[in-house]
Amino acid sequence: MPFVNIKITREGATTAQKAELIKRTTQMLVDVLGKNPARTVVVIEEVETDNWGIGGESITSRRLNGN
Repeated sequence: MPFVNIKITREGATTAQKAELIKRTTQMLVDVLGKNPARTVVVIEEVETDNWGIGGESITSRRLNGN
């Protein structure tokens, strides 16, 4: 049973966009690895930009500073 965890920043991904991520990710596992789509789990976690950091700086700060 494949388990895929997609993490994105919480910035307005729509329900339709998230549904498309789930659909295409599941189909990729079917196409590439021959996995059963009925047993494939896809979880999308949305993380606040204050809680996601790159290079010692939060995404919130990076965006405010133009990085």
